[in-house]
Amino acid sequence: MTSNQVDTRLERLIAVAAHPLAELLDCPEETGRLLSGETKSIDFEAGQVVFRQLEPCKGLYVVAGGDFVRKAERYQMRVTLGPARSGDLVELAAALGDLRHTYTLSAVGSGSLLLVPIDALHRAFESYPRLRMRLLEELAREVSRAYITCCLTRLTPARRRVTAATA
Repeated sequence: MTSNQVDTRLERLIAVAAHPLAELLDCPEETGRLLSGETKSIDFEAGQVVFRQLEPCKGLYVVAGGDFVRKAERYQMRVTLGPARSGDLVELAAALGDLRHTYTLSAVGSGSLLLVPIDALHRAFESYPRLRMRLLEELAREVSRAYITCCLTRLTPARRRVTAATA
């Protein structure tokens, strides 16, 4: 990969950077009261599982403190998807999609999450549809960031194995 290709990918990564949580959740006062009134804080100890892949999604999670790790099973392999840190929205895909977790989230050390219950989130979407659109846009940026990061971390292209038949 040339330095020009790396520069282009870095520019794309900057273009899809996460938007501030306050901006994403900015909504009319009534909707804000609904969300904040229903939001719960949950503490976790090191190694404790917050939720497991394919379990029903209880809502939208926001990391309030501590470090968490995302892991998934894909094609009968365990894959570490990366960390979740303070301020991160966690599992947008499940909260906005089919309400099934797409990965397992575990606490690395002690930490806490805020949980906006799914029914409160859906009521907020009904009263202020723009909120859903903002979160869908953030999910699209999240997918783009993951794709670009994956491309950037590819060190070398796959090499063909030379055998007697191909030599």
